[in-house]
Amino acid sequence: MLANLPTVVIGAGPVGLAAAAHLHKYKQNFLLLEKGSKAGTNILEWGHVQLFSPWEFNVDQTAKELLQQTEWIEPEADKLPTGKELVDEYLEPLSNLPQIKENITFGAEVIDITKKNIDKMKSGLRDQTPFVLYVKIDGLIEKIEAKTVIDATGTWNNPNPPFADGIWRTEGLEKKLHTRIPNVAKEAGIFNDKHIAVIGSGHSALNTLIDLTSLKAEYPNTKISWIVRKQQVQEAFGGKENDELAARGELGTKTHRLVDNGLVNVHSGFYVEEIKKHDGSFIIQSSDGVSISNVDEIIVNTGARPNFLFLNELRLEVDPVVESTKELAPLIDPNLHSCGTVRPHGEKELRQPEPGFYITGVKSYGRAPTFLMATGYEQVRSIVAYLSGDSEESTKVKLKLPETGVCNVNQAPEQLQIIGVNAGSGCCGTSRDC
Repeated sequence: MLANLPTVVIGAGPVGLAAAAHLHKYKQNFLLLEKGSKAGTNILEWGHVQLFSPWEFNVDQTAKELLQQTEWIEPEADKLPTGKELVDEYLEPLSNLPQIKENITFGAEVIDITKKNIDKMKSGLRDQTPFVLYVKIDGLIEKIEAKTVIDATGTWNNPNPPFADGIWRTEGLEKKLHTRIPNVAKEAGIFNDKHIAVIGSGHSALNTLIDLTSLKAEYPNTKISWIVRKQQVQEAFGGKENDELAARGELGTKTHRLVDNGLVNVHSGFYVEEIKKHDGSFIIQSSDGVSISNVDEIIVNTGARPNFLFLNELRLEVDPVVESTKELAPLIDPNLHSCGTVRPHGEKELRQPEPGFYITGVKSYGRAPTFLMATGYEQVRSIVAYLSGDSEESTKVKLKLPETGVCNVNQAPEQLQIIGVNAGSGCCGTSRDC
C-alpha cells in the first residue's frame, strides 16, 4: 500500500526544491506542497538582502544538473546574490522545470500530519501505515496520503520575540515592531531622523545596522541604538578576516568599524524586560533597570524558532534546549560549543522516532542561529538516497563547509572562551570529532 504513495515535501524553498530534484533523480513519486504562491515566497520578503555565501554554495548539484539540460544561464560561482536574485535566477527556473512543476501545489498550507486511522498513542503497524496530511487549499481542507514526509518549512514565519525570557508580549506594539530585515532604502520615510533600536546580534542585525548607518549619512538626526544580550559586543563581530566566507566576515568588520566610529550606540549585556509606550515613543527597559528612552521604531532581529504545532500527532525527538533534531544539538548548541559551521550530516542524524518523517533545512537546526543552504542540500541528498534504497550513497559525505573563523567554547556557564580558527582546521566544518 505504501509503495504507490508519494513522498511529500513541505516547502518550496531551496532545500525543499533540492529534495524534489533528488527524488526525481531516483525516479521516486513525490508531491511538493508550498503555502505561498510561488517558489521562494519567504525569501522574497528579504529579497533586497545580499547573501554572504556565493552562488557556489547556493545551488544544489542535482538541481544544477537538471537546469543545465535547459537554456538556464548559470550564475557566476563567486558572485553574491540577493534574495530576489536567488529566487529569480535559481528557484523560479528550477520550480518551472516540467519534472518539478507537475508535482508542485502552490497555495497549499499543511495544517496537521498524522497516521491513517492511528493517533500518536498507537504503536501497532505504525511503520506500515501511511501518513495523512491535512492541507488547506483554496479555503478547503484536503487529505493527502504519503509514504514519507520531508518537512522543509523553515522558521521564517516564526520569529523570536525581543524579550529576554522568550515570550511574545506585543500589546500595542504591533505596528512598531519590525521582525524582518527592513528595506531601509525603500522605507526611508519610516526610519529617517528617528531613534531606532535594533535588538539582536546575528547576521540579520548586522545587515540592518549597516543599512541604517547608510541612512544616517543622509539623515544625520537618525539615532541608532543596538541592544545585545552578549556581555562583550565584540562577540557579535564573528571571525571577520578569518572567516572563509569573505562577505560573512565583512559584516562583522563593517559593524565593528561603525561601533568604533560612534555611529551606533551599543547597549551590551542588555536583557529586554519591558517595552512601554510613553508620549508617542517607547521606553525599552532591561531586567536590571536600565532604560533606553524616546525610541521611535524597534527592529527585532533575534532569530526564529521552529513551528511544531502541525506535527503534534507525530512521534518526534527534539532537543529540549535548541529545539533541533536531537542528534544535531551537541554540534550547534551555543551553550556548549558553536563554530557557526557544522560538519556535514545526513539521514542518520536526522532520523526521527516516526519512521519516514524528516525535518530538514534550517528547521532541523531549531533555534540555532547559523545555517547554510549547502548544509540543507547535503541533508536531503542523503535522506533521498536512503529512502531510495541507496544506503551506501546516503552515508557518504560530499560537502566541505567554510569555517567562520571563530569558535565559541563554553567550558562552564560563566566562562566564555573565544578561539581563533585557521582555515581548514575542521573545527566543526568537516571533522567528525567535533
